[in-house]
Formats: sequence, structure tokens, C-alpha cells
Amino acid sequence: MKLFMRKNRSLLLTDEGQSYFLDLKEIFRSLQDATERLVARGAKGTITVALPPSFAIQWLVPRISRFSQLNPDIDVRIKAVDFDEGFLSDDVDVAIYYGRGKWSGVVAEKLHTEYLTPVCSPLLFQSNKPLSQLDDLRHHVLLHDSSREAWKGWIKQFNIQGVNVNHGPIFSHSMLILQAAALGQGIALGHSVLARPEIESGRLVCPFEEKQITNNAYYFVCQQSQAELGKIAAFRQWLMEQVREDQQDEDFV
Repeated sequence: MKLFMRKNRSLLLTDEGQSYFLDLKEIFRSLQDATERLVARGAKGTITVALPPSFAIQWLVPRISRFSQLNPDIDVRIKAVDFDEGFLSDDVDVAIYYGRGKWSGVVAEKLHTEYLTPVCSPLLFQSNKPLSQLDDLRHHVLLHDSSREAWKGWIKQFNIQGVNVNHGPIFSHSMLILQAAALGQGIALGHSVLARPEIESGRLVCPFEEKQITNNAYYFVCQQSQAELGKIAAFRQWLMEQVREDQQDEDFV
């Protein structure tokens, strides 16, 4: 039985060879997966984490040294990328997605419950424009993240009258809107996870107590076949411990 045939200078599979290859392909793939699990079970090597730049800057980077201290044999490679929901490339071990947690073919575990609340610079309280009740928002510039929909939904939920949400600058990146708010350029709707460091530092304040729980959240994501690999399991366990510590002091407003 011939598995190969020569054509000019090329070596090609015969029909029998092609059928044999397809039968062996899954076996080799299973062998590769088993080898990777065996190598990674010792929780060593490099782990590549892909996540939005804003979450990397505001949450993961300030904490990553703690992981390295607990897991000195694992080197973390942080890959800050803007990607569509559901994206997990071949060179990425785990990812942090922002969305509703409905992605097929992956393990997705919710990190924080997200809520939106207005944030601004303390400098705004020194201006001659009032900022003591929700209706006072009409006197200030509203800063928008990606679109105007977030402010529209927030205004509608709390039944605030007289606020024009169709004006104000739009920023494509969460860090830009937080920076603009900290510089006194207007009032932003702060995502609780991202705004927290700026609030704790005093660069931003929350003028109101009202919060809106969002449908979206940050999720730990990895391939189902790799969820139990040593380095991935170690990173996930550490990540969830950090989240639990956050939740113990979650009410920062």
C-alpha cells in the first residue's frame, strides 16, 4: 500500500495516505495535549495574559509582583490588547475579557461585579456651578466613554431631568476619560474597578451615592482543555484571591 506519491519534485499523500493522516491527526493532538499538561503540571514556565490596557494599568500591573513572589518559577508576560469579545489567540494562555460571560469553547469566570457612578475632580467643587444633587449634572460637561449610551442609561435609570447627554467629548479609551475627569474637564461615568485607584488617591471623587449595576463585567478566560494546567490554575487561583480581597472593601463611594 502506497502512502506517498511523487509529482515532479514534490512528495504528496495518496488517498490512503490522506485517510491514514486524518486518523493519526487526533492521536498526535491528544499526545501533544497530554505532554503540555505534564510539563505544565509543575506550575513552571511563562504564562501569557492578554487583557484590555485599562484593566492592565489600573488593576493587574499594581498587583502582579505579588503573583511573582508567590510563584517565582512562573514568568508573566502581559499582552495589553484591544480585542473583540471572544478573542483568544494561540500565543495567549489566559485572557481577561470584558462582556457578559457568554463565549463558546472557553472557561469564563466572573471577576468583579461592575457598576457605574459619576466621578470628577475635586476642583469642580471649587467652581461656581452647583454639584450637590443629581439635577445639577445639567450645569456640567459630561464626558463619554466610546459612545453616549452609558450616560443615557444612567440618566434614565435615576429619572434625572434637564440633562443634555448629546453633548460633551467622546473618548475611545477608558483611561482617557478618567484622565480628562481628573484634570477637571467634566464628569465621567466611572467603572468601579477602573476608577477605584484614582478615587483612593484623591484624584477623583464621587459627588453622588447613586450607582448603576452593569450587565458587563471582567472575566478570567482560558481554553477548556487548558484550565487545569499548572501555571494557568496557579494564576487563576491567585487572581480570584485578589478579587476576594477587593470585594471585602468594595464599597469605595
